[in-house]
Amino acid sequence: MSLTVLSVAFPFAPVGRDPVGGAEQVLRHIDRALVAAGHRSLVVAEEGSQIAGTLISIPAQRGLLSEASREMSYRSVRETLGRVLQAEPVDVVHMHGFDFHSYLPAAGPPVLVTLHLPLEWYPAGVLDVASRGVWLQPVSSSQASRARRTLKLLTPIENGVDLECFPRVRKRSFALVLGRVCPEKGFHDALDAARQAEVPLLAAGAVFPWPEHQHYFESEIVPRLDGQRRWIGALAGYRKRWLLAAARCVLMPSHVCETSSLVAMEALAAGTPVIAYDSGALPTIVDHEVTGYIVGDCAEMAQAIRRTELIDPEICRRVARERFSLQRCMSGYLQLYEHLAHAHGKPQGPNLESTTCQSIQATHAPAPSVC
Repeated sequence: MSLTVLSVAFPFAPVGRDPVGGAEQVLRHIDRALVAAGHRSLVVAEEGSQIAGTLISIPAQRGLLSEASREMSYRSVRETLGRVLQAEPVDVVHMHGFDFHSYLPAAGPPVLVTLHLPLEWYPAGVLDVASRGVWLQPVSSSQASRARRTLKLLTPIENGVDLECFPRVRKRSFALVLGRVCPEKGFHDALDAARQAEVPLLAAGAVFPWPEHQHYFESEIVPRLDGQRRWIGALAGYRKRWLLAAARCVLMPSHVCETSSLVAMEALAAGTPVIAYDSGALPTIVDHEVTGYIVGDCAEMAQAIRRTELIDPEICRRVARERFSLQRCMSGYLQLYEHLAHAHGKPQGPNLESTTCQSIQATHAPAPSVC
């Protein structure tokens, strides 16, 4: 059956052809998969976003974000959702922002919330919404395992990446760190480790207009740059894929429990080993001494950089093909949409928790672990 899915992006980041954030990247792939499968994709996102379906834009906030500008965007999203839900036969609303509770519709079709961030980052109580027609979707088993027992989650749909878009090029001497530039991503550790290892480093990413992100970049990143450790800004398109494939390694010194890592998956798909801290889902993505190294601190990261020639790029590519398929991820979401819409359309339909479809079994995750 043909569906109409209304996706709601994080209000402060555009959805482009090669977005920086993982949530925006997943949303973009879902939008394209819906259109390719003959469904209708509506996307509420910041103006200027590039969408395969129909973009329903909200104004972009310029300059540093404040509480007032944040609330202005939330009000815009709420009003936009109200208009769309009145005018369109929406089957499922899919939200991707960690602030989804600020614009959650009071009534209407089932709402799916993909939890892209660590569960403890969500404000207290906002995840206790499953009993009100809101379904919570984790992005990895690692993330789900850290949920409290009373939190009702769907079975994880593991993230995936496009495995066929990376060129095969000769490895260069530089290491690479890329992503959203903020304190928890540990770019400063990557710069220090590269200096200790005496290898060049390219640091790439977007500095979003949050005061703490801007301060981190100016105080922790800029002073560490020199002729061998360079800042190259945001990466996109072929340039990003080429650098991922040409790098000797990709560094991921994350200081938080990562729920997943599209950057690590893309690096492995490009045949590049990943050196990561033992943070959240990263040890489930990187096979220690097979596709990279899991390390405990900056000094160990520097030592691992020197050993990257021991990792076979072909093994990295093979593991990525076996484990990180974008098609598998998209199939999971499309099947879930169909079941949510079908159950919602029945006057006395079964609770989704009792369905036999494995992809949407409700999960009561074990008690959280400390990370």
